[in-house]
Amino acid sequence: MKQKQKHKLKYLFILMILLIGTLVGGEFVFEPFENKSEETASLPIDGSVLQVYFFDVGQADCSLILNQGKSILIDGGNDKDGATITEYLKNSLGISKLDVVIATHPHADHIGGLDTIIDSFEIGEIYMPNCTSTDVQFEELLNVIEKKNLNITVPEIDDTFTIGSAECTIMNVDNTEPENKNLSSIVLRLAFGKQSFLFTGDSEEKNEASRTWPKTNVLKVGHHGSDTSSSQEFLDALQPEIAIISVGIDNSYSHPKKEVLDRLQNIGASIYRTDMDGTILITCDGTENTISTMEVSLEGQ
Repeated sequence: MKQKQKHKLKYLFILMILLIGTLVGGEFVFEPFENKSEETASLPIDGSVLQVYFFDVGQADCSLILNQGKSILIDGGNDKDGATITEYLKNSLGISKLDVVIATHPHADHIGGLDTIIDSFEIGEIYMPNCTSTDVQFEELLNVIEKKNLNITVPEIDDTFTIGSAECTIMNVDNTEPENKNLSSIVLRLAFGKQSFLFTGDSEEKNEASRTWPKTNVLKVGHHGSDTSSSQEFLDALQPEIAIISVGIDNSYSHPKKEVLDRLQNIGASIYRTDMDGTILITCDGTENTISTMEVSLEGQ
């Protein structure tokens, strides 16, 4: 599959050294969990299915994609969540390598735990937008990347790559307004058979209006269900069947907003929320998605 040449991000704190590693996948071992929905996700993990975890990390974001022994981690929750996520990935899922790590944008509730996670695993590639921050969490992330002599790839819109049998496309990575870091969010679309997923970070209506969008089966709702995202035009284009909202219980932002929930309900999307459903697992065979909700919280204490 054609892939555009990627540009490398240079930061004040880092002199990047090119490190190309062979992607070696491990075998994932799953612990039993309490299923809170009527459906189950007990399909055999033999490489023929895709698994997508939307972890309950409170008012933060962290998702994991698994297929054919390969993995993508999108964001890493808050700083306090890093150790909890690491323990779960290692001990419950048997993961030793993360083939792709995507830091969607430099806000603490998305990158806070990534320094601990990256320091704890073998890492293949790291994708970040060309957007910086003065927050300590951002500096800590750069420090651990430098410590491990890793490269940062700044993707371009419409860049593609594969993970297992899944095809991934970068749909947004905008840095035209550096004061609004949400707009720099890497938006990833993943296609697996006849099913598709869109991971939106904290992208906003400006990002949504910047391009055309193909229909998508599963939407990770932007910005925790804020009314800065999920415009009617955007949802009309996507027509998602399933909407996942990563959000904290009784959060101070009153996320998700009622108008966003109303829009999702009006287009017929089934809504799942980490504040109500805990960790959400979607198991996809390429034709259908099976949803399980788990009594698993990875929010650190």
